Amino acid sequence: MDDEPKTSTVALDPIDQALVDGVLDRRPRALAKAITLVESTRADHARRASGVLDALLPHTGRSIRLGISGSPGAGKSTFIEALGLELIRQGRRVAVLAVDPSSTISGGSILGDKTRMERLSVSPDAFIRPSPSRGSLGGVGDKTREAMLICEASGFDVVIVETVGVGQSETTVAGMVDAFVLIQLPNAGDDLQAMKKGIVELADVIVVNKADIDPNAAEIARRQLAGAMSLLHSSSSPWKPVVVTASASKGDGIANFWTEIERRHKLLTDTGELAEKRHRQAVEWMWSLIDAGLRTRFRRNPRVRRDLDALSQSVAKGETTPSAAAYRLLDHVESANL
Repeated sequence: MDDEPKTSTVALDPIDQALVDGVLDRRPRALAKAITLVESTRADHARRASGVLDALLPHTGRSIRLGISGSPGAGKSTFIEALGLELIRQGRRVAVLAVDPSSTISGGSILGDKTRMERLSVSPDAFIRPSPSRGSLGGVGDKTREAMLICEASGFDVVIVETVGVGQSETTVAGMVDAFVLIQLPNAGDDLQAMKKGIVELADVIVVNKADIDPNAAEIARRQLAGAMSLLHSSSSPWKPVVVTASASKGDGIANFWTEIERRHKLLTDTGELAEKRHRQAVEWMWSLIDAGLRTRFRRNPRVRRDLDALSQSVAKGETTPSAAAYRLLDHVESANL
Protein backbone atom coordinates (compact mmCIF):
# COMPACT_ATOMS: atom_id res chain seq x y z
CA MET A 1 0.00 0.00 0.00
CA ASP A 2 1.71 3.15 -1.21
CA ASP A 3 1.32 6.44 0.62
CA GLU A 4 0.77 8.34 -2.62
CA PRO A 5 -1.84 7.16 -5.13
CA LYS A 6 -0.67 6.37 -8.63
CA THR A 7 -2.13 8.30 -11.53
CA SER A 8 -4.74 6.33 -13.45
CA THR A 9 -4.42 6.08 -17.24
CA VAL A 10 -8.01 4.89 -17.74
CA ALA A 11 -9.86 6.93 -20.37
CA LEU A 12 -13.48 7.50 -19.37
CA ASP A 13 -16.37 9.31 -21.00
CA PRO A 14 -17.21 12.71 -19.44
CA ILE A 15 -20.12 11.35 -17.37
CA ASP A 16 -18.07 8.61 -15.74
CA GLN A 17 -15.07 10.90 -15.30
CA ALA A 18 -17.31 13.36 -13.47
CA LEU A 19 -18.47 10.46 -11.27
CA VAL A 20 -14.87 9.52 -10.46
CA ASP A 21 -14.00 13.13 -9.70
CA GLY A 22 -17.02 13.42 -7.43
CA VAL A 23 -16.01 10.30 -5.46
CA LEU A 24 -12.46 11.60 -5.04
CA ASP A 25 -13.84 14.99 -3.98
CA ARG A 26 -15.81 13.18 -1.26
CA ARG A 27 -19.24 14.16 -2.56
CA PRO A 28 -21.92 11.90 -1.01
CA ARG A 29 -24.18 12.00 -4.07
CA ALA A 30 -21.36 10.89 -6.38
CA LEU A 31 -20.41 8.15 -3.91
CA ALA A 32 -23.97 6.81 -3.82
CA LYS A 33 -24.27 6.95 -7.64
CA ALA A 34 -20.98 5.11 -8.10
CA ILE A 35 -22.09 2.29 -5.79
CA THR A 36 -25.45 2.13 -7.57
CA LEU A 37 -23.59 1.78 -10.87
CA VAL A 38 -21.47 -1.16 -9.70
CA GLU A 39 -24.51 -2.85 -8.15
CA SER A 40 -26.44 -2.69 -11.41
CA THR A 41 -27.00 -5.98 -13.27
CA ARG A 42 -27.14 -4.31 -16.70
CA ALA A 43 -24.33 -5.32 -19.06
CA ASP A 44 -23.65 -1.73 -20.19
CA HIS A 45 -23.49 -0.59 -16.57
CA ALA A 46 -21.05 -3.41 -15.78
CA ARG A 47 -18.67 -2.14 -18.46
CA ARG A 48 -18.92 1.42 -17.16
CA ALA A 49 -18.46 0.27 -13.58
CA SER A 50 -15.28 -1.59 -14.54
CA GLY A 51 -13.80 1.62 -15.95
CA VAL A 52 -14.82 3.65 -12.90
CA LEU A 53 -13.29 1.08 -10.53
CA ASP A 54 -10.06 0.99 -12.55
CA ALA A 55 -9.82 4.79 -12.23
CA LEU A 56 -10.50 4.69 -8.48
CA LEU A 57 -8.26 1.72 -7.66
CA PRO A 58 -5.02 3.75 -7.24
CA HIS A 59 -6.76 5.75 -4.50
CA THR A 60 -7.79 2.71 -2.42
CA GLY A 61 -6.08 0.63 0.25
CA ARG A 62 -5.61 3.14 3.06
CA SER A 63 -8.72 2.33 5.11
CA ILE A 64 -9.16 -0.13 7.96
CA ARG A 65 -11.61 -2.76 6.68
CA LEU A 66 -13.81 -4.25 9.36
CA GLY A 67 -16.37 -7.04 9.07
CA ILE A 68 -18.99 -7.32 11.82
CA SER A 69 -21.41 -10.21 12.21
CA GLY A 70 -23.53 -11.87 14.83
CA SER A 71 -26.82 -13.59 15.41
CA PRO A 72 -30.08 -11.59 15.23
CA GLY A 73 -30.67 -9.66 18.42
CA ALA A 74 -27.00 -9.44 19.35
CA GLY A 75 -27.08 -5.68 18.78
CA LYS A 76 -24.92 -5.37 15.65
CA SER A 77 -26.48 -2.13 14.41
CA THR A 78 -26.41 -0.51 17.87
CA PHE A 79 -22.77 -1.54 18.26
CA ILE A 80 -21.82 -0.19 14.83
CA GLU A 81 -23.53 3.12 15.51
CA ALA A 82 -21.76 3.47 18.86
CA LEU A 83 -18.45 2.57 17.21
CA GLY A 84 -19.03 4.99 14.34
CA LEU A 85 -19.82 7.86 16.69
CA GLU A 86 -16.70 7.09 18.74
CA LEU A 87 -14.52 7.06 15.62
CA ILE A 88 -16.00 10.35 14.41
CA ARG A 89 -15.29 11.82 17.83
CA GLN A 90 -11.68 10.78 17.27
CA GLY A 91 -11.65 12.70 13.97
CA ARG A 92 -12.18 9.76 11.57
CA ARG A 93 -14.64 9.28 8.70
CA VAL A 94 -16.69 6.08 8.71
CA ALA A 95 -18.52 4.20 5.96
CA VAL A 96 -20.96 1.40 6.79
CA LEU A 97 -22.00 -1.12 4.15
CA ALA A 98 -24.99 -2.81 5.74
CA VAL A 99 -26.33 -5.83 3.90
CA ASP A 100 -29.94 -6.90 4.47
CA PRO A 101 -31.22 -10.36 3.51
CA SER A 102 -33.33 -10.47 0.36
CA SER A 103 -36.65 -12.25 0.49
CA THR A 104 -36.57 -15.63 -1.23
CA ILE A 105 -40.16 -15.00 -2.32
CA SER A 106 -40.32 -11.36 -3.45
CA GLY A 107 -36.59 -10.66 -3.79
CA GLY A 108 -37.04 -7.46 -1.79
CA SER A 109 -35.25 -6.20 1.31
CA ILE A 110 -36.27 -3.95 4.17
CA LEU A 111 -32.99 -1.98 4.10
CA GLY A 112 -33.71 -0.51 7.51
CA ASP A 113 -30.17 0.13 8.76
CA LYS A 114 -30.39 3.90 8.33
CA THR A 115 -33.34 4.00 10.71
CA ARG A 116 -31.52 1.71 13.17
CA MET A 117 -28.47 4.02 13.06
CA GLU A 118 -30.34 7.31 13.19
CA ARG A 119 -27.66 9.36 14.98
CA LEU A 120 -24.82 8.06 12.84
CA SER A 121 -26.73 8.52 9.58
CA VAL A 122 -27.03 12.30 10.04
CA SER A 123 -23.31 12.85 10.63
CA PRO A 124 -21.48 14.50 7.70
CA ASP A 125 -18.48 12.26 8.50
CA ALA A 126 -20.47 9.03 8.07
CA PHE A 127 -21.91 7.21 5.07
CA ILE A 128 -24.37 4.35 5.47
CA ARG A 129 -25.26 2.26 2.45
CA PRO A 130 -27.88 -0.47 2.91
CA SER A 131 -27.82 -3.06 0.13
CA PRO A 132 -29.75 -6.27 -0.57
CA SER A 133 -27.87 -9.57 -0.42
CA ARG A 134 -29.77 -10.84 -3.51
CA GLY A 135 -29.16 -14.40 -2.39
CA SER A 136 -25.37 -14.08 -2.20
CA LEU A 137 -23.68 -16.45 0.22
CA GLY A 138 -21.70 -15.32 3.20
CA GLY A 139 -24.14 -12.66 4.34
CA VAL A 140 -22.82 -10.00 1.98
CA GLY A 141 -23.99 -8.50 -1.30
CA ASP A 142 -22.42 -9.62 -4.55
CA LYS A 143 -20.90 -6.15 -5.05
CA THR A 144 -19.82 -5.41 -1.49
CA ARG A 145 -16.13 -5.59 -2.38
CA GLU A 146 -16.55 -2.99 -5.12
CA ALA A 147 -18.55 -0.72 -2.82
CA MET A 148 -15.82 -1.02 -0.21
CA LEU A 149 -13.18 0.16 -2.69
CA ILE A 150 -15.31 3.13 -3.73
CA CYS A 151 -15.68 4.18 -0.09
CA GLU A 152 -11.92 3.90 0.36
CA ALA A 153 -11.31 6.08 -2.69
CA SER A 154 -13.66 8.66 -1.20
CA GLY A 155 -11.38 9.02 1.81
CA PHE A 156 -13.14 7.05 4.55
CA ASP A 157 -10.71 6.00 7.27
CA VAL A 158 -12.77 2.99 8.35
CA VAL A 159 -15.08 0.86 6.19
CA ILE A 160 -17.41 -1.43 8.12
CA VAL A 161 -19.25 -4.31 6.48
CA GLU A 162 -22.24 -5.44 8.54
CA THR A 163 -23.31 -8.89 7.42
CA VAL A 164 -26.73 -10.52 7.37
CA GLY A 165 -25.85 -12.88 10.20
CA VAL A 166 -23.86 -15.90 11.21
CA GLY A 167 -23.88 -18.74 8.70
CA GLN A 168 -21.76 -21.51 7.25
CA SER A 169 -20.51 -19.24 4.45
CA GLU A 170 -19.33 -16.44 6.72
CA THR A 171 -15.84 -16.92 5.29
CA THR A 172 -16.97 -14.61 2.48
CA VAL A 173 -16.88 -11.46 4.58
CA ALA A 174 -13.82 -12.61 6.53
CA GLY A 175 -12.09 -12.92 3.17
CA MET A 176 -12.56 -9.26 2.26
CA VAL A 177 -11.71 -7.40 5.47
CA ASP A 178 -8.69 -6.80 7.68
CA ALA A 179 -10.43 -7.89 10.88
CA PHE A 180 -13.55 -10.00 11.41
CA VAL A 181 -15.62 -9.25 14.52
CA LEU A 182 -18.27 -11.52 16.03
CA ILE A 183 -20.93 -9.98 18.30
CA GLN A 184 -22.26 -12.32 20.97
CA LEU A 185 -24.74 -12.07 23.83
CA PRO A 186 -23.80 -12.61 27.51
CA ASN A 187 -25.08 -16.19 27.45
CA ALA A 188 -22.83 -17.13 24.51
CA GLY A 189 -20.41 -18.98 26.78
CA ASP A 190 -23.15 -21.35 27.95
CA ASP A 191 -24.10 -22.07 24.34
CA LEU A 192 -20.55 -22.46 23.08
CA GLN A 193 -20.94 -26.13 22.16
CA ALA A 194 -23.91 -25.26 19.95
CA MET A 195 -21.89 -22.69 17.98
CA LYS A 196 -20.28 -23.61 14.69
CA LYS A 197 -16.59 -24.10 15.28
CA GLY A 198 -15.71 -22.55 11.91
CA ILE A 199 -17.38 -19.26 12.78
CA VAL A 200 -15.46 -18.91 16.03
CA GLU A 201 -12.21 -19.69 14.21
CA LEU A 202 -12.87 -16.84 11.77
CA ALA A 203 -13.19 -14.20 14.48
CA ASP A 204 -10.26 -11.92 15.24
CA VAL A 205 -12.20 -10.18 18.00
CA ILE A 206 -15.33 -11.36 19.82
CA VAL A 207 -17.50 -8.76 21.56
CA VAL A 208 -19.84 -9.86 24.33
CA ASN A 209 -22.43 -7.12 23.91
CA LYS A 210 -25.21 -6.00 26.27
CA ALA A 211 -22.88 -6.65 29.19
CA ASP A 212 -24.80 -4.12 31.31
CA ILE A 213 -27.79 -6.47 31.55
CA ASP A 214 -25.85 -9.01 33.61
CA PRO A 215 -22.17 -8.08 34.14
CA ASN A 216 -21.43 -11.35 35.88
CA ALA A 217 -22.84 -13.45 33.03
CA ALA A 218 -20.96 -11.28 30.52
CA GLU A 219 -17.64 -11.86 32.31
CA ILE A 220 -18.27 -15.61 32.48
CA ALA A 221 -19.04 -15.64 28.75
CA ARG A 222 -15.89 -13.62 28.02
CA ARG A 223 -13.70 -16.09 29.91
CA GLN A 224 -15.29 -19.14 28.31
CA LEU A 225 -15.01 -17.70 24.81
CA ALA A 226 -11.43 -16.60 25.40
CA GLY A 227 -10.58 -20.12 26.49
CA ALA A 228 -12.23 -21.62 23.43
CA MET A 229 -10.45 -19.15 21.12
CA SER A 230 -7.06 -20.08 22.56
CA LEU A 231 -7.72 -23.74 21.71
CA LEU A 232 -9.19 -23.21 18.25
CA HIS A 233 -6.71 -20.77 16.75
CA SER A 234 -3.29 -21.57 15.37
CA SER A 235 -0.31 -20.23 17.29
CA SER A 236 1.50 -19.35 14.03
CA SER A 237 -0.31 -16.04 13.52
CA PRO A 238 1.19 -12.94 15.17
CA TRP A 239 -2.29 -11.93 16.33
CA LYS A 240 -3.96 -13.78 19.17
CA PRO A 241 -7.77 -13.30 19.04
CA VAL A 242 -9.26 -11.46 21.98
CA VAL A 243 -12.68 -11.31 23.65
CA VAL A 244 -13.97 -8.06 25.10
CA THR A 245 -17.21 -6.97 26.77
CA ALA A 246 -19.27 -3.94 25.80
CA SER A 247 -22.60 -2.23 26.21
CA ALA A 248 -23.25 -0.52 22.90
CA SER A 249 -26.45 1.15 24.06
CA LYS A 250 -24.51 2.90 26.85
CA GLY A 251 -21.29 3.37 24.87
CA ASP A 252 -19.30 1.30 27.35
CA GLY A 253 -16.35 -0.73 26.08
CA ILE A 254 -16.36 0.80 22.59
CA ALA A 255 -13.08 2.69 22.97
CA ASN A 256 -11.42 -0.42 24.40
CA PHE A 257 -12.67 -2.48 21.45
CA TRP A 258 -11.22 0.01 18.96
CA THR A 259 -7.90 -0.04 20.79
CA GLU A 260 -7.75 -3.79 20.12
CA ILE A 261 -8.54 -3.26 16.43
CA GLU A 262 -5.79 -0.64 16.13
CA ARG A 263 -3.37 -2.90 17.95
CA ARG A 264 -4.14 -5.72 15.52
CA HIS A 265 -3.85 -3.43 12.50
CA LYS A 266 -0.44 -2.13 13.60
CA LEU A 267 0.84 -5.62 14.37
CA LEU A 268 -0.21 -6.99 10.98
CA THR A 269 1.15 -3.93 9.19
CA ASP A 270 4.52 -4.08 10.94
CA THR A 271 4.94 -7.81 10.24
CA GLY A 272 3.86 -7.48 6.60
CA GLU A 273 0.93 -9.86 7.12
CA LEU A 274 -1.67 -7.23 6.27
CA ALA A 275 -0.18 -6.64 2.82
CA GLU A 276 0.02 -10.40 2.21
CA LYS A 277 -3.55 -10.84 3.42
CA ARG A 278 -4.85 -8.19 1.02
CA HIS A 279 -2.87 -9.67 -1.86
CA ARG A 280 -4.45 -13.07 -1.22
CA GLN A 281 -7.90 -11.50 -0.95
CA ALA A 282 -7.44 -9.74 -4.31
CA VAL A 283 -6.59 -13.02 -6.06
CA GLU A 284 -9.50 -14.81 -4.36
CA TRP A 285 -11.77 -11.97 -5.46
CA MET A 286 -10.58 -12.41 -9.04
CA TRP A 287 -11.42 -16.11 -8.97
CA SER A 288 -14.84 -15.49 -7.45
CA LEU A 289 -15.58 -13.06 -10.29
CA ILE A 290 -14.36 -15.62 -12.83
CA ASP A 291 -16.63 -18.27 -11.30
CA ALA A 292 -19.60 -15.89 -11.34
CA GLY A 293 -18.85 -14.79 -14.89
CA LEU A 294 -18.56 -18.35 -16.18
CA ARG A 295 -21.85 -19.26 -14.52
CA THR A 296 -23.55 -16.29 -16.18
CA ARG A 297 -22.09 -17.09 -19.61
CA PHE A 298 -23.04 -20.73 -19.16
CA ARG A 299 -26.68 -19.80 -18.60
CA ARG A 300 -26.63 -17.42 -21.58
CA ASN A 301 -25.40 -20.10 -23.99
CA PRO A 302 -28.24 -20.72 -26.52
CA ARG A 303 -27.90 -24.52 -26.45
CA VAL A 304 -27.78 -24.56 -22.65
CA ARG A 305 -30.91 -22.42 -22.49
CA ARG A 306 -32.59 -24.77 -24.96
CA ASP A 307 -31.84 -27.97 -23.01
CA LEU A 308 -31.59 -26.80 -19.39
CA ASP A 309 -35.26 -27.08 -18.39
CA ALA A 310 -35.76 -30.46 -20.04
CA LEU A 311 -32.63 -31.92 -18.50
CA SER A 312 -33.51 -30.48 -15.10
CA GLN A 313 -36.90 -32.17 -15.23
CA SER A 314 -35.30 -35.41 -16.37
CA VAL A 315 -32.92 -35.33 -13.41
CA ALA A 316 -35.78 -34.55 -11.03
CA LYS A 317 -37.74 -37.56 -12.32
CA GLY A 318 -34.75 -39.86 -11.97
CA GLU A 319 -34.56 -40.46 -15.73
CA THR A 320 -31.09 -38.92 -16.05
CA THR A 321 -28.27 -38.82 -13.56
CA PRO A 322 -27.11 -35.36 -12.40
CA SER A 323 -23.59 -36.04 -13.66
CA ALA A 324 -24.77 -37.05 -17.14
CA ALA A 325 -26.97 -33.95 -17.41
CA ALA A 326 -24.18 -31.69 -16.18
CA TYR A 327 -21.63 -33.09 -18.64
CA ARG A 328 -24.07 -32.75 -21.50
CA LEU A 329 -24.71 -29.08 -20.70
CA LEU A 330 -21.00 -28.40 -20.21
CA ASP A 331 -20.31 -29.98 -23.60
CA HIS A 332 -22.47 -27.25 -25.15
CA VAL A 333 -20.23 -24.61 -23.62
CA GLU A 334 -17.03 -26.40 -24.61
CA SER A 335 -18.22 -26.79 -28.20
CA ALA A 336 -18.84 -23.04 -28.31
CA ASN A 337 -15.19 -22.45 -27.22
CA LEU A 338 -16.37 -20.37 -24.25
